Amino acid sequence: MRNRKKILASLEATYREAFGRAEERDDSDEMVRLDLDFQRDQIQLEVLLDIRDLLMSEQTEPEREQKSLIEEGSALIEKAGALRRMTRLL
Repeated sequence: MRNRKKILASLEATYREAFGRAEERDDSDEMVRLDLDFQRDQIQLEVLLDIRDLLMSEQTEPEREQKSLIEEGSALIEKAGALRRMTRLL
Protein backbone atom coordinates (compact mmCIF):
# COMPACT_ATOMS: atom_id res chain seq x y z
CA MET A 1 0.00 0.00 0.00
CA ARG A 2 1.32 3.47 -0.87
CA ASN A 3 2.06 5.77 2.02
CA ARG A 4 0.41 9.15 2.54
CA LYS A 5 3.46 11.24 1.60
CA LYS A 6 3.97 9.42 -1.69
CA ILE A 7 0.30 9.80 -2.67
CA LEU A 8 0.20 13.52 -1.84
CA ALA A 9 3.53 14.10 -3.61
CA SER A 10 2.17 12.42 -6.72
CA LEU A 11 -0.91 14.65 -6.66
CA GLU A 12 1.24 17.74 -6.23
CA ALA A 13 3.60 16.73 -9.06
CA THR A 14 0.67 16.24 -11.43
CA TYR A 15 -0.78 19.65 -10.65
CA ARG A 16 2.63 21.38 -10.80
CA GLU A 17 3.15 19.98 -14.29
CA ALA A 18 -0.25 21.20 -15.49
CA PHE A 19 0.25 24.55 -13.77
CA GLY A 20 3.63 24.95 -15.50
CA ARG A 21 2.05 24.35 -18.90
CA ALA A 22 -0.65 26.93 -18.16
CA GLU A 23 2.00 29.36 -16.98
CA GLU A 24 3.97 28.93 -20.22
CA ARG A 25 0.82 29.83 -22.17
CA ASP A 26 0.23 32.76 -19.80
CA ASP A 27 -3.26 31.34 -19.15
CA SER A 28 -4.13 32.98 -15.84
CA ASP A 29 -7.70 31.60 -15.81
CA GLU A 30 -6.38 28.04 -16.11
CA MET A 31 -3.78 28.70 -13.40
CA VAL A 32 -6.48 29.91 -10.99
CA ARG A 33 -8.68 26.92 -11.82
CA LEU A 34 -5.80 24.49 -11.32
CA ASP A 35 -4.91 26.09 -7.99
CA LEU A 36 -8.45 25.74 -6.70
CA ASP A 37 -8.78 22.21 -8.07
CA PHE A 38 -5.53 21.20 -6.40
CA GLN A 39 -6.65 22.53 -3.02
CA ARG A 40 -10.01 20.74 -3.33
CA ASP A 41 -8.45 17.46 -4.45
CA GLN A 42 -5.81 17.61 -1.73
CA ILE A 43 -8.43 18.04 0.99
CA GLN A 44 -10.58 15.23 -0.42
CA LEU A 45 -7.58 12.94 -0.71
CA GLU A 46 -6.47 13.67 2.84
CA VAL A 47 -9.95 12.83 4.12
CA LEU A 48 -9.91 9.55 2.19
CA LEU A 49 -6.48 8.73 3.56
CA ASP A 50 -7.71 9.50 7.09
CA ILE A 51 -10.61 7.12 6.53
CA ARG A 52 -8.23 4.47 5.20
CA ASP A 53 -6.02 4.88 8.26
CA LEU A 54 -9.04 4.69 10.53
CA LEU A 55 -10.20 1.44 8.99
CA MET A 56 -6.75 -0.13 8.89
CA SER A 57 -6.00 -2.24 11.87
CA GLU A 58 -2.55 -2.01 13.41
CA GLN A 59 -2.90 -5.45 14.93
CA THR A 60 -0.98 -8.45 13.76
CA GLU A 61 -2.78 -11.46 12.32
CA PRO A 62 -2.40 -13.62 15.48
CA GLU A 63 -3.87 -10.83 17.61
CA ARG A 64 -6.88 -10.61 15.28
CA GLU A 65 -7.45 -14.35 15.50
CA GLN A 66 -7.49 -14.19 19.29
CA LYS A 67 -10.29 -11.65 19.46
CA SER A 68 -13.75 -12.93 20.22
CA LEU A 69 -16.61 -12.13 17.87
CA ILE A 70 -18.07 -9.70 20.40
CA GLU A 71 -14.82 -7.74 20.66
CA GLU A 72 -14.48 -7.69 16.89
CA GLY A 73 -18.04 -6.49 16.45
CA SER A 74 -17.60 -3.68 18.95
CA ALA A 75 -14.40 -2.57 17.20
CA LEU A 76 -16.30 -2.36 13.91
CA ILE A 77 -19.05 -0.36 15.59
CA GLU A 78 -16.45 2.05 16.99
CA LYS A 79 -14.89 2.46 13.54
CA ALA A 80 -18.30 3.05 11.97
CA GLY A 81 -19.07 5.66 14.62
CA ALA A 82 -15.76 7.42 13.98
CA LEU A 83 -16.43 7.35 10.24
CA ARG A 84 -19.90 8.80 10.81
CA ARG A 85 -18.48 11.62 12.94
CA MET A 86 -15.91 12.39 10.22
CA THR A 87 -18.54 12.58 7.48
CA ARG A 88 -20.57 15.05 9.53
CA LEU A 89 -17.64 17.44 9.32
CA LEU A 90 -17.82 17.40 5.51
